[in-house]
Amino acid sequence: MRVLLAEDDQLLGSGLRAGLQQQGFQVDWVRDGVAAQRELLTGVYQACVLDLGLPRQDGMQCLAAVRQQKITTPVLILTARDGVPHRIAGLDAGADDYLVKPVDLMELAARLRALVRRAHGVSEPTLEAGALRMDPASRQVWLGDRLIDLSLREYEVLQIFMLHAGRVLTRTQIEQQLYQWGTEVSSNTVEVHIYNLRKKLRSDVIETLRGVGYMLPQQVKPAPVTGHKGTA
Repeated sequence: MRVLLAEDDQLLGSGLRAGLQQQGFQVDWVRDGVAAQRELLTGVYQACVLDLGLPRQDGMQCLAAVRQQKITTPVLILTARDGVPHRIAGLDAGADDYLVKPVDLMELAARLRALVRRAHGVSEPTLEAGALRMDPASRQVWLGDRLIDLSLREYEVLQIFMLHAGRVLTRTQIEQQLYQWGTEVSSNTVEVHIYNLRKKLRSDVIETLRGVGYMLPQQVKPAPVTGHKGTA
């Protein structure tokens, strides 16, 4: 899950990025409001953690500009401004959540997961597509009653599909949500992860639409029941 962190404090920003990465997020970090606005306008992020006291452009100005451009990326304001009027102003300006520094990293991660779920129309704590179920908090995946052992990157690819179940995703769209800045991506990396997911799940769970992309159905079928009939 790729998120944008907009924080000008070097020490705090470094700690937040490292902590969120440990929680399974891919984090791009900018240090001023102009850069934050530019990155949010790309529309590639699942969520944004936005400080208000940014140089070059205040976080509130950044948020207002982004919302005027109809960018709906969930934004969590993280600031030292703890007054109720500041919270009201931030939420009314288009923020989806508001936390006051200092912040507990586990709570920040949980709030980001909740924001992303709600942005995709999911109110439950787990993501489900028929028989396929994912718990983002524990990073566990089940197909029916079977717990699936996935690598971190395989889990991240599957999470992208789960959040967009029923929609066709191109390889470029998957890469944009999967990798943060500075990550070298081989031309067939996404295909390799999808191949491995099919081996661990089932070959028909992720569909290929040739010349277009890939899709996870909204209703993944359970594994067929196998057995032998007894003889009379």
